[in-house]
Amino acid sequence: MRIPLSWLREYVDLPATETGRDVQAKLISAGLEVETVEHLGADLKGPLVVGQVLTIEELEGFKKPIRFCTVDVGQANGTGEPQEIVCGARNFAVGDKVVVVLPGATLPGGFSISARKTYGKTSHGMICSSDELGMGDDGTHGIIVLPPETEVGKDAIELLELVDEVLDIAVTANRGDCLSLRGVARETAIAYGLPLRDPALLDVPGPNAFGYPVKVSDPVGCDRFTARTVTGLSPEARSPIWLKRRLQKVGMRPISLAVDVTNYVMMELGQPLHAYDRSLVQGTIGVRRAAEGEKIVTLDGVERKLHAEDLVITDDRGPIGLAGVMGGADTEIADHDAAENGGNSTTDVVIEAAHFDQVSVARTARRHKLSSEASRRFERGVDPQAAAAAAQRTVDLLVLLAGGTAEAGVTEVIAPTAPHTVTVPADHPDKVAGVTYGRETVVRRLQEVGCDVYGQDELIVTVPSWRPDLADANDLAEEVIRLEGYENLPSTLPKPPAGRGLTARQRLHRRIGRALAGAGYVEAPNYPFVSEQVFDQLGLEADDPARRVVKLVNPLSDEEPALRTSLLPGLLGALRRNDGRGSHDLALFETGLVFQPREEQRVAANLSVDRRPSEDDIAALNAALPHQPRHVAVVLAGAREQAGWWGKGRTADWADAVEAARTVAREAGAELGVRKGQYGPWHPGRCAELTVTVDGAERVIGHAGELHPRVLKTLGLPARACAMELDLDALEQVGDGIPQAPGISTFPVATQDVALVVDAFVPASDVEAALREGAGELLESIRLFDVYENAEQLGEGRKSLAYALRFRATDRTLTVDEASAARESAVTLAGDRTGAVLRG
Repeated sequence: MRIPLSWLREYVDLPATETGRDVQAKLISAGLEVETVEHLGADLKGPLVVGQVLTIEELEGFKKPIRFCTVDVGQANGTGEPQEIVCGARNFAVGDKVVVVLPGATLPGGFSISARKTYGKTSHGMICSSDELGMGDDGTHGIIVLPPETEVGKDAIELLELVDEVLDIAVTANRGDCLSLRGVARETAIAYGLPLRDPALLDVPGPNAFGYPVKVSDPVGCDRFTARTVTGLSPEARSPIWLKRRLQKVGMRPISLAVDVTNYVMMELGQPLHAYDRSLVQGTIGVRRAAEGEKIVTLDGVERKLHAEDLVITDDRGPIGLAGVMGGADTEIADHDAAENGGNSTTDVVIEAAHFDQVSVARTARRHKLSSEASRRFERGVDPQAAAAAAQRTVDLLVLLAGGTAEAGVTEVIAPTAPHTVTVPADHPDKVAGVTYGRETVVRRLQEVGCDVYGQDELIVTVPSWRPDLADANDLAEEVIRLEGYENLPSTLPKPPAGRGLTARQRLHRRIGRALAGAGYVEAPNYPFVSEQVFDQLGLEADDPARRVVKLVNPLSDEEPALRTSLLPGLLGALRRNDGRGSHDLALFETGLVFQPREEQRVAANLSVDRRPSEDDIAALNAALPHQPRHVAVVLAGAREQAGWWGKGRTADWADAVEAARTVAREAGAELGVRKGQYGPWHPGRCAELTVTVDGAERVIGHAGELHPRVLKTLGLPARACAMELDLDALEQVGDGIPQAPGISTFPVATQDVALVVDAFVPASDVEAALREGAGELLESIRLFDVYENAEQLGEGRKSLAYALRFRATDRTLTVDEASAARESAVTLAGDRTGAVLRG
């Protein structure tokens, strides 16, 4: 929100010596985020005056139209003679009043003005546009043409209010009241301890039976609707300079008088308004939910298909506006320029000042991707009590500036509501802040923000209508603390009890992160939000549990409204982005929570802040949350080992994804089973199923391998990309949790190789498990180093698996007989379980 200091002074009598920087410091201390203070006209130097165009000579022979003008600037040039100026603009004529900058002046940006010869003439100055003066967009894109009554020779710097300071405030979502001059003026008055001249304190006539007919069919979506009518607006009326300049300073473009007045009042009071051309409204104005499939053309010229949840303004024809977002083109105000182009200028208007539901407006604006100044305010909370005053202020300005007549009829449709009341102990802010404020300070500060306060030890606080964010006792405590000054809170370092550090779970997660980083992976944390379409892209079955998601009520993006049930969508998105930007050799990992909905939905209770929650309180909170196991996942693409003088390098494949899972399992001290599997996004012939044994039962906790070509194509991923994901909590459950240092023996190792022939469908992991069990305690490690298939030598449907077995004893050197006996025992058990026979 941009706040001109000159406008702010109308509501608060700030000391004359106070600068924008001073006000910025005060407001920041009060909790508002004032990002910058812009000094308008800081590098502007006159003479800059009002002139009247006397003659215009069209210069021929140039690539663009050029005019040689004489302009009367009064005595501003010291001689009283007409000023000769060359100008290329076409939007002014003889007799028009314009802004002239004379030699010796400096325009914004350090542009010095002097007499110079151009296009065969000497130009003694410039006729200025709004852009050249740093005024912003005035809608003309040409020379500033002033009202005919403007005095020739008058100082244009003062006339156009070119020198000012503008505070740019980043308004947080809970402070919708500060999206107006009224709200910021209130905060300024409190910060300086000065009285506020509230612009909303107006004499407003009560509703009567003569107002424009209005029917509100949805009182939940619209609890207040005020309608006023002004007739007889002058088609020649223009927005005065002061009104245009204030709109430009707050960042809005002047359009036409009626529209400018509604925008001005919105910026002044924070109440969005809309003006309808009365001649174009047919019948009763209504407020209702849209019928599915209805259409409307909004003021931006776009036809929009409406949703059944959209709140709309209607007449007898149908929708004429998106409530709280944007009006419709069917009832648009027509200005003087439209009349000159063959249309009719609007002379009678109906003013709408309504209060719409925050959530309804926010969803409509996001659904149609149509953010407006009105929707920004309604989303953050608008004072419902200000609607009548805003309508009256609009009527007064239209009567004053456009010569209109205010009709006696006043329409006001109100859904009965009670003021919001909060009961809070008088010492509650003291407990929250750890500072003794005392009852008198608490009451005074709450009254300053507009609350009515009664009671002694227990305060009954009625919240003002313009502060819907003050919902409970903690909000009131925050008001007291911020107004007393966050900088006055004492700094107290926490004193943790000795002996506590990271939990075993935290240490495990850090070890896994370090191990994967040491293996060449880069951590890539991602947002936990996904779209439900991603499950189709990953090829998950319709009944897959991963499709059951927790949906957010108010998501950051409508395209990703759900919480993730897998880490892969985020990691694969990161892989795609990096590959698209030229990084083709990638190995990324992430550890993070996934979210699984519970069968029973519970509502979390609001806990008190005056004590530590009990174990039962914490358990109840956790029970209301989704189940949140921690997963670990990796994705790979491109080269796993780079080529160079040392060799050809190697492309990442499914085995690297499996090895990443084994790396994680080693850090957890868990035994991980790896066998052939098939699931979702993985290639059915290159997918490993990752298992652990829990209470004697085997449980699948993840998958690893190469991704399916169809998934790669759908997601735009590089060819032969691989991935792994497993449930880290399940792995932790079966692990011993104690890091195992590598054993170093002083005795030599005995290596025995064995090649076994089995049926082609027998998993190598089953053969390995049998060999491991049969070899007994002397077996130190086992490694599959060769897989061979040849129908002529082995027979149809047979394969050869070659393993290297390493034997070692902890207390002696093994003999050849001992190592051979262990090998024979392993081969025998493998033969019994899998039908393996020694290769001849």
